[in-house]
Formats: sequence, structure tokens, C-alpha cells
Amino acid sequence: MTKPVVLIAEELSPATIDALGPDFDVRNVDGTDRPALLSALAEANAVLIRSATRIDAEAIAAAPVLKVVARAGVGLDNVDIKTATTAGVMVVNAPTSNIISAAELTVGHILSLARRIPAAHASLAQGQWKRSSYTGAELFEKTVGIIGLGRIGALIAARLQGFDMRVVAYDPYVTSARAQQLGVQLLSLDELLEQSDFVTIHMPKTPETTGMIGAEQFALMKPSAFVVNVARGGLIDEEALYTALTAGEIAGAGLDVFTSEPPAEGGTARALLDLPNVVVTPHLGASTDEAQEKAGVSVARSVRLALGGELVPDAVNVAGGVIDPYVRPGIPLVEKLGQIFAALARSPLTSLDVEVHGELNAYDVSVLKLAALKGVFTNIVSESVSYVNAPLLAEQRGVEVRLLVDDDSPEYRNIITLRGALSDGSQLAVSGTLTGTKQIEKLVGINDYAIELPIEKHHVVMLYTDRPGIVAVYGQKFGDAGINIAGMQIARSEAGGQALSVLTVDSPVPDDLLEEVRSDIQADLFRQIEITES
Repeated sequence: MTKPVVLIAEELSPATIDALGPDFDVRNVDGTDRPALLSALAEANAVLIRSATRIDAEAIAAAPVLKVVARAGVGLDNVDIKTATTAGVMVVNAPTSNIISAAELTVGHILSLARRIPAAHASLAQGQWKRSSYTGAELFEKTVGIIGLGRIGALIAARLQGFDMRVVAYDPYVTSARAQQLGVQLLSLDELLEQSDFVTIHMPKTPETTGMIGAEQFALMKPSAFVVNVARGGLIDEEALYTALTAGEIAGAGLDVFTSEPPAEGGTARALLDLPNVVVTPHLGASTDEAQEKAGVSVARSVRLALGGELVPDAVNVAGGVIDPYVRPGIPLVEKLGQIFAALARSPLTSLDVEVHGELNAYDVSVLKLAALKGVFTNIVSESVSYVNAPLLAEQRGVEVRLLVDDDSPEYRNIITLRGALSDGSQLAVSGTLTGTKQIEKLVGINDYAIELPIEKHHVVMLYTDRPGIVAVYGQKFGDAGINIAGMQIARSEAGGQALSVLTVDSPVPDDLLEEVRSDIQADLFRQIEITES
């Protein structure tokens, strides 16, 4: 019997090969040698890569029997996930392999800034002995502010508490109970910036978080404060950071990531490297032997599962494995419902029911609970979210999750509802279904409002008092700004009561325009939703 071919395109640890075991025909190729890669992919059932190998549409087209792309690491910028999904190719990564390494590097940057270690080293290496020039500061009883209290943020909190630091955090999706469990005080972002001696950011990079630390935020910080970014390039506005550092608004910065990597000559990021109060590393967050080995072993196990036809928890595009074909189309629908739910939530989630109604009652739909959690956390945590870590993310945040299944679905063959309780005492429900022979994904309910609208990439949801002229107001505003409304549904319980309007728009709406429209129509709820494709 012919063994499945596993192609290793970059150098991986011996433990990775051991984890694959003897059941595969393991071959090697230099993934940066494009012709050799494309040739080798012709017979590959799986390919293992790191960051240097591009698996794009051309590579996938050259791989007719490819079943899985395994990235030994977290980032997937070098993999065309959409094309892979269309081709039925599973993409897996190692979402938790680098969290300890990233947390420890963050602490290293904080210590380097506090004690001026890199500058003192450089001076002494040049033969100078300037002890008085490099007086530092203790971490003891200082305040560290963690922006984003996910898995990495929690690890950093635990480590810095060992220095007897006061740890505060900003994370709109973490409950006070979870923060208390970690020994962390939750603050608003402004309060955190005003009080912290060290600020470290660990948020996902989204349109909302890009540049979230800019000129206004630096103006709130102490002149003696330091900022650290070991998460994603672009979370800190680099031009504003350069100005703050050179003007003495803050004392220094530690950077492992940049908007453009490597920093281009003549750019702001490159200018930051020349400042004496900046400590930099070349994106080393996952660059430890331990993290690389964990990543390799993790994806090797995923490859074994995928080629064995089993459920692959770390799959980022499809769950894979023993899922009934009737259930499988519901996976991306439920992930999107989860994203919509998270975008509409006014406060942190405390419990979530995943309700599956209709003919799906006859099937194993446990994967839909995982898909719901994956969707809920996709845009609100810094780490990559998969089917394996989504339940852990919920557990860490104290979120109780239940899967409820019955055959009661009078209006649709199947309907799936995510119903959650929020920490402010309110409840939120979002419902969706698949319709027609093409299985169109539709949003069919928000709380008690019945709608039916295809789920697209950009939506705007508004809740306001029903009265004449409201549609004309936001229609005119969006039209004047060149925002095309491609679809719209309005629902209400009674005339003159609350009305829910859900718009499909062709492009993102600028924040200032959203606020202007929200104010003009006096909306009680006004959210922009951007769906991230798996």
C-alpha cells in the first residue's frame, strides 16, 4: 500500500519528524526554491511549512492531491486560506506554541527598558565605563498596564506579579470575575494609560485596533512611562510613537513588531531604530527552540489526524474529519454568527447557549458549539482561535457554554441561535440559517427582531425609536460619503416602538461618519460588523 506523501518545505525539529511516525513517505524540498516546490507539490498529500514558503493559489493548483497545509507556527500570512478552502485543502497552525515565549520576551523588554540593559551593554562593549549614565528603575511596586488580557496577557500578569508589581488591564471582553481570579484590576483604557509605568499591548490586529495607541493615548501617559509591543505591528501608531519619544512625552519603547517588516529605509519604523530610548528585536516572539519544537510537533499531529480522516482541532478553515456532510455547511455560518454576536455585545459574555433547531437534531452537531466559540473570540483575542483553544478561551473568561438541540423549527428547515447573557445583566440572541439549493448563509434574527438578510463582509446594525425620515437620514449620509448600501432589512415590534435596521454595505464606514449618523438618529445601538473569513 502506498504511503501518503508528506512534504517538508522548511527545516523542522527532529521531534516533528518523530511525531509524524512511520506511516508516511516523508520528503524534503526547499520551499523558497519555487520551481522545486511546485514540482514536489504534485504528489504531496500534506505540506509542512514555516514562514518562508508561500502556499498561494499557484502552489495549490500545482497540488492536485493536497489535503492539508500545516504551518509550524501561528501566523498564516504566507498561506492563501480562501483558495485552500475552495480547493478543499485544510489549513492548520499551532496557535498556542509561542505564548510562553511571547510572554517571556515581553518581560525581557520591560526589564531591558527599566534597567537600560542594551544601551549599557553597547557602551561597555565600546570600552566605556559609565555607571552613572545608565541608572535604571526597579519594577517593585510599579504599575504595569496590560492591554488585552488573553492567554499571553494572563501569563505576563502572573510573571510580573512575581516582581511585586501592581497589574492593571484593559480588555472589554473580560469579566471582572475573571480579572479578579488573575489578581488584575480592570480599568478603562484612559485610566490604564494614566496610571501605568509600563504599558504592554496584546490585542488582535483589526480595523478597530490598528493604531489604537496614538497621539491622544501618548498624551495621557506619564513622561516616565514605557510602552511595549510584542504582539502585532500597527497596533501602535509609529509616527505618533516617534513624536512622543523625541518630545519626551514618554520615556521609551520596546518593539518586537513593526508595520513593515523589516522596517524600510526612510520610513518611520526605521527612524525608531535610531532612537536611544528604544529597545528593538526582529520579531522574536516565537523564536525559541521550545516554541519551534512545540509548533512542529503540534502540526505533525494535526497532519496525522487530517490524513487519517479525523477531527482536526487546530484547523483554521474547516473542522475536518468525522462531520456529517449535512452538518458541515453550518460550520462557517455559525462562525459568522459568533462574530456578529461579539460585535453586538455591549459588555463581556458570561454564558452562551448554542441552540440548534430543526432537522439537524438527527445529527452530531457538537462541532457547531466549537464553531460558535471560534467565531465569538476571532476578533477579540490576540491569539489565533481554533477549535481546540476556543473552549479554553471561554473557560479562562468564566463563560459557561451549552449546546441545546431540538427539532422545533417551524419557519426554516434548520435555524441556529446563539443566545448569551452579558455581564451588565442584558441578554443577546443572534440567529441564522442556510436557505436554498446554494445554501445561502442568512441572518434571520437579532433578539426578538425577525429579519432575513444574506451575511456579507460588511454590515451596520442600528436600533432606534421608529419614526418617519430615519432611513432618509442615514441613506443620505452614507450616500454623500460614497458608502453604497447593497441591502437592508428593517424590523419592529410595533409602530412608534424600537426599530432594528441591518444594512449591508460594500465598504467599511469611517468611525467619524458612524458616530455622526448614530448621533443624528439617536440610536440606542449602533455597530459596524466586519466578517473575518476563516
